[in-house]
Amino acid sequence: MHFTCEQRLDDGVLERAFTLGEIPGILWTPASASATAAVPLILLGHPPLGLARMYPRLVARARHAAADGFASATIELPGSGDRPRWAAAEQARADLRRTLEAGEPVVDEIVDALVLPLVERSVPEWRAALDTLLTLPEIGGPVGYSGGIISIGVRLALVEPRISAAVLFAGSYVPRAILEEARQVTVPLHVLLQWDDEPNDRQSVLNLFDAFGSKEKTLHANMGGHTGVPQHAGDAAARFLTRHLQ
Repeated sequence: MHFTCEQRLDDGVLERAFTLGEIPGILWTPASASATAAVPLILLGHPPLGLARMYPRLVARARHAAADGFASATIELPGSGDRPRWAAAEQARADLRRTLEAGEPVVDEIVDALVLPLVERSVPEWRAALDTLLTLPEIGGPVGYSGGIISIGVRLALVEPRISAAVLFAGSYVPRAILEEARQVTVPLHVLLQWDDEPNDRQSVLNLFDAFGSKEKTLHANMGGHTGVPQHAGDAAARFLTRHLQ
């Protein structure tokens, strides 16, 4: 991991941009974090729109996490931002757009092509980033995951034993294979669902929630579209992570 720049935000949060090989990322740590006072870590997921575009939302989430005593970090997803173009992913997104514009159903083959390759590529990168982040003296455990593409969160919750709890954001398509993997997930979960999120299939999210094997799982559903998550829903998710990471 190579830190490329840093700045101290007005609330005392230290923001450091880094690269891990070819992968850009950002780490935020609260003012209280030090070699003698290591803090828990939250991995901040996001959609494949690029870190620059997502930065305002990510830094707001990071500030909130820092106020609760947590460090947070994120990485650029494959094919996004300044990373090399990924022809297969762009083709899958184009196929989805054509299907939606034609008013046709989104079949499993389209969902699989859109989501599964991204999961296969990004999850090992998240785990590699976590390996390195946990070597920093100011970063301790436990570790939580929050947001982003729900299938990535499911796979990480399944394969990464260092993740103690996860907040999953509904609002992306769920392949059949991920639904089956969900049955093996056992960490505490808090799932956020926007009830009127079009064109995503609400029933697929309800099926996914039902499939999770976790003994503690909460579904927090709110009326409204994809970007209309109310503040109290975010606050509830933050309280969930505080309960499990402190």
